[in-house]
Amino acid sequence: MSTTTLPTSTPGTPAGEPGDRSPRAASAGGRTGTASVDDARIGLRANLRHIGALVRRNALQIKQDPESMFDVLLMPIIFTLLFVYVFGGSVGASLGGSRDEYVNYVVPGLMAMMGMNIAMAVGTGVNDDFRKGVMDRFRTMPIARSSVLIAKIVVEMGRMLVATAILLGMGFLLGLEIKSSVFHLFAAIGLSTVFGASLMWIFILLGLTMKTAQAVQGAAMLVLMPLQFGSSIFAPPSTMPGWLQSFTDYNPLSNLADAARSLINDQPVGHSVWLTLAWSAGITLISMPLAVARFRKKS
Repeated sequence: MSTTTLPTSTPGTPAGEPGDRSPRAASAGGRTGTASVDDARIGLRANLRHIGALVRRNALQIKQDPESMFDVLLMPIIFTLLFVYVFGGSVGASLGGSRDEYVNYVVPGLMAMMGMNIAMAVGTGVNDDFRKGVMDRFRTMPIARSSVLIAKIVVEMGRMLVATAILLGMGFLLGLEIKSSVFHLFAAIGLSTVFGASLMWIFILLGLTMKTAQAVQGAAMLVLMPLQFGSSIFAPPSTMPGWLQSFTDYNPLSNLADAARSLINDQPVGHSVWLTLAWSAGITLISMPLAVARFRKKS
């Protein structure tokens, strides 16, 4: 087996830049062009194979860095204990019951909150990958640009399901009752996962637009805080001022929390499930193409 030594680029000029005339730069540039042009021509089977390989890569990263799972493992426990024991007495009384009644109210709402917080981590992770130069490796690969982002979302959806399982486990320890069927419980979990996945495209777009991971996190918190606390996740909107009740009516997190709560507590679902699915579809259809286009331009 022989080894071919490629000429190096001009000092101070990265390979593939206009000032680099080396064969290596031409080769890298050709591969980059092929990857971009062939995005639409890559078959479904090849695309799924690429996504599977990238999912495995991201999963191995988590295995090598188990600390990255601390938010998934600890956040559901802390939030459940915090809200149940701080607000459970007063809010539970307003619901006509006690702290036990509040558990069945807040745990389904926290399922919506988990999705938003984990979605924020996707944006910071994408931004960090660009800062470390990881995306430069994908630039030379003949793979669909969307497969890189879809693989990240698949892994984060897995993390979200782990967080939801821990959240429900804590809820059962604190007295959560599934008053409907197991099918309705899985429907609530699936609805939360679908909505959380749609939000990930927004945060990926933020991660590709902002310069630093800290900026992504700061911008995300400005969005998260009003949406989370201006919703029906933690307290009934009927106790809020009129102007805030109007905001909660149009808040997609309220729709998701109400849908999950109704499914688990065997209550009339109304339009909350369909509104949540409509929000999920709309967010994905708008933000996904923008994120993929931004990824192509940035990489």
